[in-house]
Amino acid sequence: MNMQVTDPRRFGRVAVAFGGTSAEREVSLDSGRNVLEALRARGVDAHPVDGIPALLDALRAGHYARVFNILHGRGGEDGMLQGALDALRVPYTGSGILGSALAMDKVRTKQVWQALGLPTPRYVAWRPGEDLEAAIATIGYPAIVKPSHEGSSVGITRVFSAEDLPAAVALACKHDGELLIEQLIEGAELTVAILGREALPSIRIVPKGAYYDYHAKYIAEDTEYLCPGLEGDAETQIRALAWRAFDAVGCSGWGRVDVMRDRTGASYLLEVNTTPGMTSHSLVPKAARAVGIEFETLCWRILESSLAREAATVAGGLP
Repeated sequence: MNMQVTDPRRFGRVAVAFGGTSAEREVSLDSGRNVLEALRARGVDAHPVDGIPALLDALRAGHYARVFNILHGRGGEDGMLQGALDALRVPYTGSGILGSALAMDKVRTKQVWQALGLPTPRYVAWRPGEDLEAAIATIGYPAIVKPSHEGSSVGITRVFSAEDLPAAVALACKHDGELLIEQLIEGAELTVAILGREALPSIRIVPKGAYYDYHAKYIAEDTEYLCPGLEGDAETQIRALAWRAFDAVGCSGWGRVDVMRDRTGASYLLEVNTTPGMTSHSLVPKAARAVGIEFETLCWRILESSLAREAATVAGGLP
């Protein structure tokens, strides 16, 4: 359901939840400051709240009518916060419990996609104590080793030989949960933003270095972004694939789907981000701008998505 409003008073007092304690805290703080400024510029009575404990205390005290969730990573993006907000019957932006929890778990996301016949790189889930040689043998080199429950390229290493593997595993094991050892697809890296039920133009990411890592995402000024990333039927197809991938794991509201396209033109789904970055380097604002949606309007549209959740809550159900 798409509910459009023109009066900022309709939203009531809005908590912009940001920061938190995850490995993506700094990115979340940056995103939150940008969202807060944009909402206030449009007349929304928006206020910053750092972290989940402070947010829940304020909500129980009745200080806010709804939440713009821009907490990245664990706690804010994995269903935990969504469950608490549902229990308090407070509407919020973004995906609900199921979509958030599934999308944060890269292994389970891939299992859903595979069950539906959607393309994703070959992979194996691995835990400390299991046979690492057997795991990598099923994938081969080159491969990617990553934590299953982190975002923003945290803990990711590209592995080209057996000599690279121990350090990659050690880095990923700094984060809890199982590891994902995944086939490395070499080719074009693309992302497709989702706003409501619309897939926005794809973005092809061309980093100055070899890969689009944390530095290229949030610090470097020389990463090139091509939007749309593809042309003609290829662009139509990747947007359709991204929407199917997003919908398949129960996501809603807004988000971003990351895709690799190999040198033969085949596309492979990597992951879904249910609370993407909203920094000066972030990709959802770039895709929105390509279709004439400026940053303030984008934030307003995302906040509008909380109205559908509010309506469902009043009716006795949740989307």
